[in-house]
Order: sequence, then C-alpha cells, then structure tokens
Amino acid sequence: MSAGQANRPIHSQLFRFCVVGALAFVVDAGVVQALVVWGQWNPYLARLVSYLSAASTAWWLNRRFTFGAGDDPLHREWAKYLVVNTAGGLVNYATYAALVLASDLVRAMPALGVAAGSVAGLVVNFSLNRWLVFRRGA
Repeated sequence: MSAGQANRPIHSQLFRFCVVGALAFVVDAGVVQALVVWGQWNPYLARLVSYLSAASTAWWLNRRFTFGAGDDPLHREWAKYLVVNTAGGLVNYATYAALVLASDLVRAMPALGVAAGSVAGLVVNFSLNRWLVFRRGA
C-alpha cells in the first residue's frame, strides 16, 4: 500500500472496497445478463465469463482506489489477485449456482444470483486482498 493508503483506517478501506465491489457487480451482472438473455448462453458458463470480467475490473480499481499497488509486478499482482480471490469466488459461485438450481426467478433473472453471491464472498475477499495481495513490504 502507498503511504496514504497504508495509513487509511480499515473502515475507510472497507468502504472503498465495497464501492469497488458495487462497480464490479455492475460489470458481473451486466455481462451475465447479456450473455444469458441476449446471447442464449448457458447460465453457468456465462457466469464464469462475467466473474472473470468483474474480477479484473475489481483488481484494477482496488489497486488504484482502495489499497494501492502491492510490491509485485503488475502481471504477477493481477495473477495473485485472481488466485487469492478464488476462495471468495468459490463462495460467490456456489451461492449463485445453488440459487440457479433452486429458483425459477433466479434462472429468469440471473443478476439476482450474482447479487447474492457477491454478498457471500465480500468478507473473504476483503481480508485476503488487504493482507495478501496489496500488502507492501511483506
């Protein structure tokens, strides 16, 4: 983290992380909705594409707005971000998949499943990003 971001209270970082998450949600939900409704994609495959799009967006915004860049080179930081966020991503995707399986409403409006999955993975992802991905001097 840069000096300014390192001195930022955790609640400020959490707030910024949530704002970034909301923007990533728009990307995630928009891509999955477009692929399923307009592209006639399978909702499970569409979600994998939408998640990768949203995760890349969130990484870029978090390194600029929330935590600052970590010590790793850009390509390594992005790869670490994707790997570390797998835990939250698995919680996110499992929630989405369970709701698609169980709910006609979510099958018709997959963005609702994306919302539930996003909330489920929030705490896991914030902690892992703060202490593993964007850590400086570790």
